[in-house]
Amino acid sequence: MCEQYPYPNHSSLSLSMAGETTSPLPSNTFPSQPTKITSIKTLAESPGLTSIPATHTFTPDLHGQVTSVPEGSIPVIDYSLLISGTPGQRSEIVHELGRACQDWGFFMKLLSLILDGCKGFFDLEEEEKQEFKGNHVLDPIRSGTSFNVSVEKVFYWRDFLKVFVHPVFYSPTKPAGLR
Repeated sequence: MCEQYPYPNHSSLSLSMAGETTSPLPSNTFPSQPTKITSIKTLAESPGLTSIPATHTFTPDLHGQVTSVPEGSIPVIDYSLLISGTPGQRSEIVHELGRACQDWGFFMKLLSLILDGCKGFFDLEEEEKQEFKGNHVLDPIRSGTSFNVSVEKVFYWRDFLKVFVHPVFYSPTKPAGLR
């Protein structure tokens, strides 16, 4: 699930699961809060908002912490040798791919593309995102916030996009890079 945790006047993207905690940031009353909020991004970009409102909880993104990687340690693999190299080169590339998958979990470029696609979704106009609102928790594509004002007294400070990918792959039609 893609989630966006925008700070007031700042936007960031996380692929972590949200847990329920109280906000570590001080909160101010937000007098100009619209009566109908369609997304946290809209609220975060509202003029006059200086902190997360007391009516919301915020989960720090513990998985998004930047770590340094020693230069030269990220594997670089020439895929062209898989189809145009000698049998020995192809064998070596297959072994390098195996080591990269084992040591790095998966390829960072793919993760970067996924993050860019999710960011593109959250940057869509509110009307475009509403096409994927979903009406049921089991809809194969669903986006929104944790808002259910008829039930909740405290709301998650996040917007989310949930898509089912197995056994059938679903994907929003917008933005094009998300598919």
